[in-house]
Amino acid sequence: MTRAPLIAIVEDDPDIRSLLAELFRREGFDVEACGDAAQFDRLRENRRVDVAILDIMLPGEDGLSLCRRLRATGDTAVMMVTAKGDDIDRIIGLEIGADDYLAKPFNPRELIARVRALLRRLQATPPATGQEREILGFGGWRLDTASRDLTSPSGEPVELTGGEFDLLITFVRRPQRVLDRDQLLDWTRGRGATPFDRTIDVQLSRLRKKLNAHDPNTTLIRTVRGGGYMLSAPVRRE
Repeated sequence: MTRAPLIAIVEDDPDIRSLLAELFRREGFDVEACGDAAQFDRLRENRRVDVAILDIMLPGEDGLSLCRRLRATGDTAVMMVTAKGDDIDRIIGLEIGADDYLAKPFNPRELIARVRALLRRLQATPPATGQEREILGFGGWRLDTASRDLTSPSGEPVELTGGEFDLLITFVRRPQRVLDRDQLLDWTRGRGATPFDRTIDVQLSRLRKKLNAHDPNTTLIRTVRGGGYMLSAPVRRE
């Protein structure tokens, strides 16, 4: 029998925590509610968490610090949900590795749709087996699609968040082809994304910065005026 995805809700407000837990249970998810980072850590010691819904303002260790630890140690997808609507908080969360961000108050159906999109992205990556692994090379870079390992032309590993990997694989699958913003939203975030979703803009900027850091004179993902973006290098399969 297929395991139901485990959603961890890390929220210090008991009313909101209970409301979200019941919402996801009604949708068929397995849910664990945690009041702080320490309780969440105890959960992860015993169970694999598929998606963590983190509030920024937590007692003790805050949600941003917890998100940073998750990016460094595991493959749990991270959704930041907070009452802070300030762009600075959103950008910081995305910069340290959050996969998505939703400000309170929010439509519960939108939260469910975004979590489902995160799960689809996780499930789209095949397990790391010899038959399913595909190694793609472009501009001296090397991308393992199964393990999500990205290696620079100098042989250094470059860490990608889930959102950055989804963007990169979208470009690598369609090299030297102009992709507009709506296409990138659809292919990486699903049909639940809205035209005003700015998360992808932050992730695209972060991905380009990582690629350019190894050779500032080479722009692998080019901006095409009036059109969108394009991976300028050809792609070969190894």
